[in-house]
Amino acid sequence: MNQPRIGVRENRFNFILLVVTNFFVGSMVGLERTILPIIGEEDFALISTSAALSFIISFGFSKAVVNYFAGAIADRYGRKKVLIFGWAIGLLVPVLVISASAWWVIIVANVLLGVNQGLTWSMTVNMKIDLAKPTERGLAVGLNEFAGYIGVAVMAAVSGMVAVTYGSRPEPFYIGVVVALIGLTLSLFVRDTTKQLQLQSIGQPEKTRSPKQVFLATTWRNRSLSSLTVAGLSTNLKDGMAWGLFPIYFAAQGLSLAEIGLIVALYPAAWGFFQLFTGVWSDRIGRKGLIVAGMWVQAGSLWAILVMTDYWQWVFAAVMLGIGTAMVYPTLQASISDVAEPSWRASAMGVYRFWRDSGYAFGAIFAGLLTDVLSIGWAIGLVAVIPFLAGLNALIRLRETLPGLRRT
Repeated sequence: MNQPRIGVRENRFNFILLVVTNFFVGSMVGLERTILPIIGEEDFALISTSAALSFIISFGFSKAVVNYFAGAIADRYGRKKVLIFGWAIGLLVPVLVISASAWWVIIVANVLLGVNQGLTWSMTVNMKIDLAKPTERGLAVGLNEFAGYIGVAVMAAVSGMVAVTYGSRPEPFYIGVVVALIGLTLSLFVRDTTKQLQLQSIGQPEKTRSPKQVFLATTWRNRSLSSLTVAGLSTNLKDGMAWGLFPIYFAAQGLSLAEIGLIVALYPAAWGFFQLFTGVWSDRIGRKGLIVAGMWVQAGSLWAILVMTDYWQWVFAAVMLGIGTAMVYPTLQASISDVAEPSWRASAMGVYRFWRDSGYAFGAIFAGLLTDVLSIGWAIGLVAVIPFLAGLNALIRLRETLPGLRRT
């Protein structure tokens, strides 16, 4: 039997299989991004924006909670088993959306989608970090997020085109059944990474931490980990708003469903594509600069969307929003793995992803209430303030975490 080794090249078959698997993980989310807010208005006659965005709130909170426990569950039962179970849950999601006769069924489907994403996406990123050397973590996370968000973008565009031709339900969600079956099949061939994780722990000082200690350190006590957590939460808070409000905002500007689908797809496409470069770039130049700049690019892009009036200007702003997100998304997770030791790294990543993905729900709540009370423009503009402040917080409190550049 071959001895386990650390490194992307040394584990390239398993690594590539995990990359492909995460493409289909992202596709499950992309299926909804263009059409579900419109389904809420057209099929279920939801007038309140807060009510229409309730599916994102259910998704965000369920994914956040599952993220928190995913690391501990994986440490106990193994990454692969958790990955397979996550796909089994995912099979139920498109079936429920297809058969839904009431909005509460859509809410339940998105609770299950959050469980699916929390288990499958958490496992693919943790398994890649298990396989990678410390100086390859940005590359590993970048490729994982690239694949996932390209999946989001491709399926957002495909579902929009299918909806234009055949209707918003049920035809686009038949694709979701196929996606879930492919993801489940691929996961059966993935090799678990327990041996690589054990190999990384050799020579590391034994510092056991309780779940409470990990939660407090990642949330508040460790200045670097807490800065990363705030940045992650702010990023997904912005995305929760964009997910729910972009289709409605651009429809109000007179754009067609196909045009809206392109904008909604280009944002995660840029987000996914540029992570190919930003993740590995952070392995070379450090994490902090990319995180601070990326947060501010996100804020500026949202404000630009509000002042622009031309379709192609909106396309450009959506791409810039994706680039800003790409600058921070893999870098934040690589930075978490720099600080946390192998023995509690999955738990710290779980806490980070708990707060980060709760941002989906907080963003939907915040955006929905602001839209109902003020207007959709005010909602977008005020949400943009939050990533700007998170970037300022990282500038002041975050210490460089990249091994070799790390400062005390």
